[in-house]
Amino acid sequence: LGGRIDLWVNNAAINGGRRPFLEVPDETIEAVVRVNLFGVLICTKVAMELMLRQDARGGAPPGKIFNTVGSGVRGGGTPGYVTYGAAKRGLPQMTDSLVAELAGKTQGYAWPPADLRTGGGVALHTLSPGMVFTDLLLKDSTPELRKFPFSVLAATPEQVAADLVPKMLAVDGTGQFVEYLTTEKTLSKFFNRFVRQQKSDIIDDDGNVIRKDEFDYNDDGVRMLY
Repeated sequence: LGGRIDLWVNNAAINGGRRPFLEVPDETIEAVVRVNLFGVLICTKVAMELMLRQDARGGAPPGKIFNTVGSGVRGGGTPGYVTYGAAKRGLPQMTDSLVAELAGKTQGYAWPPADLRTGGGVALHTLSPGMVFTDLLLKDSTPELRKFPFSVLAATPEQVAADLVPKMLAVDGTGQFVEYLTTEKTLSKFFNRFVRQQKSDIIDDDGNVIRKDEFDYNDDGVRMLY
């Protein structure tokens, strides 16, 4: 692999469909855990190895790894998405543990290992994009869910990216929680919707996705980006 890896985002995820836990097939539970947790663990390990071995001469900053979390990460249940919520809830724990390891807090082990002491550094962070209008959010959703909370709190991929990318590039240190739906932004969205009576330009009053002529959509009402 040539060149440097300065920023790595573990973002791939599946939710296994929205249904009661007892109706979820075992193979679906396994698939969700393998993608959302096992996949992130393995990809993080690979990214860390690459970043720690790449040349740090010239004052290059540490490589940044962002682990994307989802529903349930701040507590509370995720009914209909039990496996998804459980797997995503594990990512902050994983990130915090690795931050501590990189700080040399694993008793009985010297850090960094001898073969990595001349390499670069690694900073790990948690990334929370909030509710994004993608297939992952809208698949198996009901009109009631789309009316609230989706129409109030969800944002398009472009809106989330425009907010998060500068924050990701600017974040310092390690172990930071980088989020789109900050408390200030959440309160602003509630104020605009329920006090100023601003309506969503994506979800109508009946909970249907508003389809615009200039875009193509899939069967779930998700705007096709590619």
